[in-house]
Amino acid sequence: MDMFFSFITPEQMMFAFAIAMVAGFIKGVVGFAMPLILISGLITFLPPDVALAGLILPTVTTNLFQALRQGIRAAWASTKLFKVFLIAGGVALVASAQMVRFLNAQTMLLVIGVPITFFALWQITGRSFTLAQRSSKIEVLIGGFAGAIGGVSGVWGPPTVAYLTALGTPKHDQMRVQGVVYGLGAIALMFAHIGSGVLNRETLPFSISLVLPALAGMWLGAQIMDRIDQASFRKATLFILLVVGANLVRRGLFA
Repeated sequence: MDMFFSFITPEQMMFAFAIAMVAGFIKGVVGFAMPLILISGLITFLPPDVALAGLILPTVTTNLFQALRQGIRAAWASTKLFKVFLIAGGVALVASAQMVRFLNAQTMLLVIGVPITFFALWQITGRSFTLAQRSSKIEVLIGGFAGAIGGVSGVWGPPTVAYLTALGTPKHDQMRVQGVVYGLGAIALMFAHIGSGVLNRETLPFSISLVLPALAGMWLGAQIMDRIDQASFRKATLFILLVVGANLVRRGLFA
């Protein structure tokens, strides 16, 4: 296997497959957190830009499946409804993606770890914020923030989930909207990092190789989603994200 990927050993490749499957499984159950798990796991043994490249194709594929689960018409309606959020996030994502090559590993770890830790702590402690109605200004700010983080880390879920939760979005609508937002964001991320050089001849096959494990994990998560208490599982996931985020912050500060 090392004849195909000079930057990873066969043992590490198997570990990458396992990470992709676990990330897909969590996404299949709760609808988000796959890029968080992928980048947090891959970055422990790969350079940040390679880890970022690895998550791009699995993220695109799984989010397209999630967005289209209730049909193209429903996905298109969600796209129109959140067009301001999507445009702001897309512009910020493309702009920030060009910074990846100039960020050192410690900065990347902090950029990813701080938002993850804050989001997990905020949710675990039972705190939340609510919005009585949608506002274009707020969508531009939150969408831009999510896109800016996503461009350098491939992770834009926490601010998106927080915003949809604040709006009181119904469960099934929230799952679909997440798929649309993450899917379009992932496509923008892919083209942005083709331009930045992160996704190239060497890293593209690696990213492709993680698609099937991610889809398998997502399928498994979707199969058992109705058999478990989703709220309890989501709470457990938040604790996992808290540990992962705190560890990334520790490595960013003290590595």
